[in-house]
Amino acid sequence: MLDWHACLVNELRGLEAEPLEAVDPSEFVNEWRRRSMRAIVGQVRPAFDMDDVHLRALDETVAHFGIPALDGAARQQLWRGWHRLRAWPDFPPALARLRATLPVVSFTMLPLPLVVAVSRLNGLGWDAIVSCQMIGVYKPHREAYDTALAWLGLRAEEALMVACHNFDLNAAQDAGMQTAFVRRPLEWGPGGPPDPNPNRSYDHVVDGFEELVAAVLGG
Repeated sequence: MLDWHACLVNELRGLEAEPLEAVDPSEFVNEWRRRSMRAIVGQVRPAFDMDDVHLRALDETVAHFGIPALDGAARQQLWRGWHRLRAWPDFPPALARLRATLPVVSFTMLPLPLVVAVSRLNGLGWDAIVSCQMIGVYKPHREAYDTALAWLGLRAEEALMVACHNFDLNAAQDAGMQTAFVRRPLEWGPGGPPDPNPNRSYDHVVDGFEELVAAVLGG
């Protein structure tokens, strides 16, 4: 849904912070992302959310690259960049087409304030937002998927999980949901994502969201 890599690289390049001039922006944001994901994936009733993790991981990433700590203003601006992420261009129109026929739900590890912010920024209309922050159990724990389904009043086979990450789709598939893998070769920048290809047989494997709409709605 969100082109986090390109957006955060742009945030980094637009930041007037001398310590960051010595690092490669792409490598920096990828390290930031990796540390953030390691800290949140699989958590059960943590005393923190993804916003907290992004801030802590930012400090860790700065230390990892051996550069001086950011001043308060630069640190805050870069951290809040997650709330200014832009969607992939093919996503908003595809979401609108799907929503005209089917309920669409954001089921995410991102915290509610962040999802609300980026949804408003990108003009994304959801029928519901279900954050793991609300559930208290984070993907890929089965409880997260089962709880989301229960809240929506759906049987697992009635739901289609859409993602570009195998770990999420594999867990959804194990929970009995239908699955769709959307390839995002530039998600992590020029080097490509860590898992660019499906590692299981999913119901749909597509190269973009327009193709997903065609596969789901036909035509």
